[in-house]
Amino acid sequence: MKALRTRSQERILNLLKTTKQGTSAQDIYVELRNRNQSMGLATVYRSLEALKLEGLVQMRTLANGEAVYSLAQQDKHHLTCLQCGMSIPVNQCPAHALELELQATHKFKIFYHTLEFFGLCTQCQLAHTAEASHS
Repeated sequence: MKALRTRSQERILNLLKTTKQGTSAQDIYVELRNRNQSMGLATVYRSLEALKLEGLVQMRTLANGEAVYSLAQQDKHHLTCLQCGMSIPVNQCPAHALELELQATHKFKIFYHTLEFFGLCTQCQLAHTAEASHS
């Protein structure tokens, strides 16, 4: 059964369909205002939460603590640098078989999963090594 969605939820879904990467609730709020479809920031957050519980939107927390939202079309995997915040998408999924097993074993409906590794990118490693050698 398809859930009835509010006009606000539909506007947010339509906006997310046009974005290539995750976007913050604040950016969604600003972009909707720019499109003359403004709504309150609290409404943006409530709508995102409802869409997330429906399995249509996924949330990812960046290294800086900011939450970004995107359509839950596919599983997302990243290498994220703790220093500069750069995030590199990883296309292979080592957890797919585990997801299927967990879904069957626990009778749990999984909408999506995320897998994220945190560390230092090449540039930040070089900078860190250079700083350490000057100390």
